[in-house]
Amino acid sequence: QVQLVESGGGLVEAGGSLRLSCAASGRTISSYSMGWFRRAPGKEREFVAAVSRNGGGTLYADSVKGRFTISRENARNTVDLQMNSLKPEDTAVYYCAAASIYYTRLTSQYHTWGQGTQVTVSS
Repeated sequence: QVQLVESGGGLVEAGGSLRLSCAASGRTISSYSMGWFRRAPGKEREFVAAVSRNGGGTLYADSVKGRFTISRENARNTVDLQMNSLKPEDTAVYYCAAASIYYTRLTSQYHTWGQGTQVTVSS
């Protein structure tokens, strides 16, 4: 069973950047498609980005396309989310997740989740 731990969250001004990292342990992530999701206060958890097992395929939510970049290093067992041009509406708890199927934006397909890291963007 893989365990996931997110880091890199914090407080940043609008227009700034943050890089989130997800460190896996217990099993190599090369067997999994990986995704990032977020939950804003009072809202449902939503898809942000996903990456295929070998990193060759990516998906993004329309709201972050062109601003966020997902990447993975299977040798280091990590998945990162580079977030640029941050907006106040990006404020949320960000979660890393693993799926045993083809990379997808469907929350229900992810079986392992981290505890989340808070991102707060001030206006």
